[in-house]
Amino acid sequence: TEIDAMAAVAIYLRHGNNVNAEQAIAIRNAMSTTTAGEGGHTVPTEVYDLVIDAMKAFGGVRDVAQILTTAGGNPLNFPTSDGTAEVGEIVAENAPATLGEVTFGVAAVNPFNYSSKKLALPWQLIADSAVDVVGLVTERLGQRLGRITNTHYTIGTGTGQPFGVMTRATVGKTGLTGQTLTVIYDDLFDLKHSVNRAYRANAKWMLNDLSVAIVSKLKETTGRPIWEPSVLAGAPDRLLGYEVVTNDDVAPMAANARSIAFGDFSKFIVRDVAGTMEIRRFDDSAFALNGQVGFCGWIRTGSNLLDTGAVKVYVNSAT
Repeated sequence: TEIDAMAAVAIYLRHGNNVNAEQAIAIRNAMSTTTAGEGGHTVPTEVYDLVIDAMKAFGGVRDVAQILTTAGGNPLNFPTSDGTAEVGEIVAENAPATLGEVTFGVAAVNPFNYSSKKLALPWQLIADSAVDVVGLVTERLGQRLGRITNTHYTIGTGTGQPFGVMTRATVGKTGLTGQTLTVIYDDLFDLKHSVNRAYRANAKWMLNDLSVAIVSKLKETTGRPIWEPSVLAGAPDRLLGYEVVTNDDVAPMAANARSIAFGDFSKFIVRDVAGTMEIRRFDDSAFALNGQVGFCGWIRTGSNLLDTGAVKVYVNSAT
């Protein structure tokens, strides 16, 4: 009997390797076995999409970053260069052109191996056909992966973890003394214009939901709010004409906090290694003695801002 990929995942999550020979072959064909002896399988596209959707729900970065999928997990360096200050020249007749060298740098986007941590469920629940075991497991594991990876995509240090966009972005505006918990209207304009015009066509704001509450109350001198709430379902709110991305891993406003970002987030790369999204079932005694079944998810991913001039941050004052 032919088993499609989603049905194969359901059988594997419910029964693990306790299936008949025909089902085992069908599961391997549908899911692409990795380490058969450990019961590990790479997930099919439908399940991968479910996990990624759950990861997006607990983030913000994946919605705006450039997603790069590579076949392998080898170290990957991108050349970087900022040409926004480079100009040409007028050359006199019979005079040579002057030298205008291009300066290059390197930005590494290397993957890290992430685990969802183990999830234990009662075997009776897993065996119950009324329970959507695929949805239950993938949503919970996806949420866990989404929380940790979005944190690192946002504020990762680059040491033992990916570079976060807020970490790598340069400072565009620092608040005046007294602006430890607030931002003023003029500073938002200054932050916006600290980003070169070449990047502003695709620019967005990114800030914590607590900061959204602060910024959405700001008004022009005429008393008109500068916040433009969305009137269409699914459409983002706008600030000074640009879309707003809410990301709760951005620091809330506090002394010296990098609390607001503005710029072209497509210059921020999230790198996924193809075929490394896995969900495994564990039936060992550590779970079995408690009448449970274990599950764990993995993904290999990393991130970096290739052009640090593309995104600028607002830093609250120290005092």
